[in-house]
Amino acid sequence: MKRSLRVGFAILMSVVLMVLTACGGSNAGSNGKQSNQSGNEKGNTPPATQSSQPSPANPIKVTWWHSMGGELGEAVKQLVVDFNQSQSGIVVEEVFQGTYDESLNKMKASMDSKSGPSLIQVYEIGSRFMIDSKAITPIQTFVDAEGYDLSQLEENITNYYTFDGKLHSMPFNTSNPILYYNKDLFKAAGLDPDKAPATFEEVKEAAAKLTKDGQAGASFAIYGWFMEQFFANQGADYVNNGNGRTAAATESQLNNETGAATLAWWKDLIDSKAALNLGRSTADTKKAFLAGQVAMTLDSTASLRGIVDAAEGKFEVGTGYLPKAAGAKDGGVIVGGASLWVLNNKPEEEQKAAWEFIKYLGQPATQAYWHVNTGYFPITKKAYDEKLVADNLAKYPQFQTAVDQLHNSKPSTASTGAVMGVFPEARQIVEGAIEEALTGVKDPQKALDDAAKAISDKIGTYNKTLK
Repeated sequence: MKRSLRVGFAILMSVVLMVLTACGGSNAGSNGKQSNQSGNEKGNTPPATQSSQPSPANPIKVTWWHSMGGELGEAVKQLVVDFNQSQSGIVVEEVFQGTYDESLNKMKASMDSKSGPSLIQVYEIGSRFMIDSKAITPIQTFVDAEGYDLSQLEENITNYYTFDGKLHSMPFNTSNPILYYNKDLFKAAGLDPDKAPATFEEVKEAAAKLTKDGQAGASFAIYGWFMEQFFANQGADYVNNGNGRTAAATESQLNNETGAATLAWWKDLIDSKAALNLGRSTADTKKAFLAGQVAMTLDSTASLRGIVDAAEGKFEVGTGYLPKAAGAKDGGVIVGGASLWVLNNKPEEEQKAAWEFIKYLGQPATQAYWHVNTGYFPITKKAYDEKLVADNLAKYPQFQTAVDQLHNSKPSTASTGAVMGVFPEARQIVEGAIEEALTGVKDPQKALDDAAKAISDKIGTYNKTLK
């Protein structure tokens, strides 16, 4: 890599990367922070299929930096063990690097010495930055070189990581938010336990009926990811210029009609005592839900097995689509999670070896193992034909809601998802605005106006740095 590129990359990193909540924090869904997975299925290991990579006497080493800890980390280790045993030409070494932000900071520090990874896992909101860094080889390069069939992958997942018609990274851990509700409490309140509230208005009505005797109808964590999803679900772009996809974003649209109406609905739930404000931690809302203190909550699809297992013997868990305002435009959910990026400062043979590993991860049986042992969506369509996945759906029928919601999301700039180089910072600003509105520090519109300006200013600074 040329020195000028390294310098530019370092400048970008210093502008963008902040110490933000990531996979070691409390929120779940879009940043690899799930801590409630149900654990590995003993004996369920991905198959040892042969790689097309030749087998030299000295195998090519691929270093993979990731941010999957705990039980997720154990699943990652198993994937690597099975790949390494499936062939002899490549040896993958997985290295846990802490949170996504920590991992990116370490990558920044490694660029001059080239001591960094061949492959790195980056959360979805880091995508624009990774492309702008010019430190990666787009996955499309490898796809085109061998005619790899992208149609075997879930379009509503790959769409997020596709820019200017090119797939830049390969999806790895993918999730989106769904509504979780307590069916037993629904029955007791005279509500249909088999019908989840689908609109903001229905959520408010149900929450009011469910609120009594110290029990709240709902609680949603103050999480910027949820606001991003509410926009997409109502067909509204989060930033200008086609959500930053037709051209670089220059302005936040957080304070538009969709944002104002959504935050007003959220605040009304709190003010009417139909919902509790438990702060920014999804771990806290999850705990309250499992304790029967709240009847509805929002959480990642990757939390499903953990929530259902924890509720077993206490109450039956229902799941529903992410709600939206009645009369809102068609939309859909955005994929959260992270993807895999190939670094371009490594030798060509090392990059190709990383691609071989990526292809292995995308195989149906491998995806079935990953899905069942983590709760993340399979990125490969044929994974749903695997017995392992079918058996898991039979045991956890609630996950069908997540699958249907993903497949029913209509592709658009809104549902494909916003991109901007300062997304991690923007998410924190949004959470501050929600907090100000819910606690009465600011009027919802004022909180959003101030937040939108702050985000737009940061986007402007970032864009100047690129020039």
